[in-house]
Parts: sequence; structure tokens; C-alpha cells
Amino acid sequence: MDLSTHLTGSGSAEAITFDDLRGLRQDFTRFMLRHRFGMEEVVTKLHILRDEFALMHETNPIEHVASRLKSPDSLAEKIQRKGADPTWESISAAITDIAGVRVTCSFVSDVYRICDLLSQQQDVTVKEVRDYIANPKANGYRSLHALVSVPVYLSDGPVPVGVEVQFRTIAMDFWASLEHKIHYKYRGAVPEDLQDRLRDAAESAHGLDAQMEALHAEVRSLDDQGVSGLPDDVRAELRGGDDLVPSERLLDQLRRLAGEID
Repeated sequence: MDLSTHLTGSGSAEAITFDDLRGLRQDFTRFMLRHRFGMEEVVTKLHILRDEFALMHETNPIEHVASRLKSPDSLAEKIQRKGADPTWESISAAITDIAGVRVTCSFVSDVYRICDLLSQQQDVTVKEVRDYIANPKANGYRSLHALVSVPVYLSDGPVPVGVEVQFRTIAMDFWASLEHKIHYKYRGAVPEDLQDRLRDAAESAHGLDAQMEALHAEVRSLDDQGVSGLPDDVRAELRGGDDLVPSERLLDQLRRLAGEID
């Protein structure tokens, strides 16, 4: 439907009837429902992956999944800013983040792994990938964005719906959340010195991700023989649970193993 149906060529508005308003409301509701359903399809796929990893594998790379649908006010502002033509098709093409899903992962390698697993599903079509991890934005923002399309099965047949999926580590997500709050606080006019500190914080977060990735890889390199080679009491202490306070004996054994790995 053309949203400018009721504008004359000269730009003056024609009289809009109650039926016109009701029809426009129904069209808008249908438009947003499609995006909500598409978003929920992607969230369900990610929840299935998360639950499978939790139940069937040793580690779960998905820490958290969140989703959001643009509000009408936010959508209207972006339509105006993008200069999109007043048709539902043009709006969908110009604004690709009407439906958004955010996946928070433990490590950078997990970010790419989960993105690949989602992209390889038969009914998921990848439209575009923007790698802001390998190529961060000027302000320090890092994330992996994938614009995907999934079919939504409605009463009148399947409809392809675009969903933007953002994959981040915990450190990236923390930084992005802080940056968003600061920009909201300053209404976008963030002082230059604060922007510099945000960029420094982004580099620190990136460094932390790299350190945690290296530690993770080192721990994974301990094969069964390496762990079974520990004394029985140390192995029992390792299995003591999340509340374990490591003893000096345990730390000495781990230092020895780390030295052997090097």
C-alpha cells in the first residue's frame, strides 16, 4: 500500500475517511506482525541451538539471546531520515533492522561459530554480513551483523521477512550498552574527550576478549591424559564446583601443566 495515497500531486492533503484510517492501521499492524513473527522465528532457532549445546555438549557458546521490534516512533524517524518511499516494500528494503535479535556469546570464536550455524540452516537466507569485529567502527564499536531472511507462514502463504542479527561477546555487549547510554544522555553530542575514552575502553574490551580467548584455547588443549595425570585429590578438587577456592597445591599443578603446554 502507498502511504501517500491521500496526497494530491500538489502536496495538499485530501480528506481522509474513517475507513481510510482503519485500513492504514490494519496494514501497519500486519506489517509489524510479519517482522515480529520473523524475529520470533530467529529467536526460536537460536534457543534450540542454545539448549542443544547446554544438554548435549560440554560447553554452551550462547550466553544470552535478546530481541526487539522498532517502535512506531523510532520507525517513523528512520523512514524520514533514510528518505524511504512511502510504501511497505520500500520501507522494508531501506530499513533492515525493524526486527532485531542480539546474541551474546562467550568468546569471539563463538560469535563466528553461532553465526555460521544459523546461516547454514536451510530456511535461512543470508542477505548481508557486516563484520565490525574485524573492521570496527570509528568510535570503537565491535559486533558481527548478519541480515537474514526467514519465511513466515501466514494464512495467505509464506512471506520472507528480514531480521538483523547482532552477534557479540560479553565485553562487546557491555561496551555497546554503555556507549548507547552515554549517547542518550548527551543527545548524540558527546564531548570529544569522552569519545576518546570510549574508544580506549573499546580497545581494552577487545584486549580482554583476546586474553580470554587465549585462556580458553589453553584450557581446551588439556586432553584427557593431561587431566587424568593429576593426583586424585587435585582432580577431586577440580570437580568441586563453581564455589571452589583453589588451593596452592591445585595452583602449583596447573602452573606445571601450563609450563608443559608452553
